[in-house]
Amino acid sequence: MAGIVVSGTQVSYIGQDCREIPEQLSRDYGHFAKRLDLSFNLLRSLEGLSAFRSLEELILDNNLLGDDLVLPRLPHLHTLTLNKNQITDLEHLLDQLAKATPALEYLSLLGNVACPNELVSLEKDEEDYKRYRCFVLHKLPNLKFLDAQKVTRQEREEALVRGAFMKVVKPKISSGDDAASPEGHHQYTPLPSASRELTSHRGILAKGRYFYYGRNSEGNRFIRDDQL
Repeated sequence: MAGIVVSGTQVSYIGQDCREIPEQLSRDYGHFAKRLDLSFNLLRSLEGLSAFRSLEELILDNNLLGDDLVLPRLPHLHTLTLNKNQITDLEHLLDQLAKATPALEYLSLLGNVACPNELVSLEKDEEDYKRYRCFVLHKLPNLKFLDAQKVTRQEREEALVRGAFMKVVKPKISSGDDAASPEGHHQYTPLPSASRELTSHRGILAKGRYFYYGRNSEGNRFIRDDQL
């Protein structure tokens, strides 16, 4: 099968524009694969993933997975990256992970609406991201890394005390009527409203946090001690 790269127990099927996990991939490699990389595809479903019963690492970055995502039980999975997908309902996802992946220690959700930061929305800030981390750790207390950042003892303690109250509300989707009206339509602009007129030349200086999602970037991947 073209596009498959196998190295020991590591299986990669990257950038093949597949919309679902190929049946042949599940049949031929599911019984022994411990690491599966399906990044840079067009996946909307994970049907067929249940064949990978021994999976320990799953890379699903840059796909089209949304809130209808269904994960099979993967008892040995310790690493999951879902960067740059279409997930908006954080609590629904975390409830699934708590049941399906009891051994999970490394999770990354960067680039999803469910993970609030300035890259996803100009209305989000660092405090939004801190609340998000607190809620995730409340739901998944065994995590060691979240979004490529090590979980600190202080974060764990705060999650125990306040995590249940840090629920990230799912963003509301504007109705068709709102989107069509001038009041409901917000065109993106990097400048504040006061600086959009042609006659206004005042500079705007700000500081933000950015993440790089280049195809060859490993910045959001987890590196274990045995890989150094």
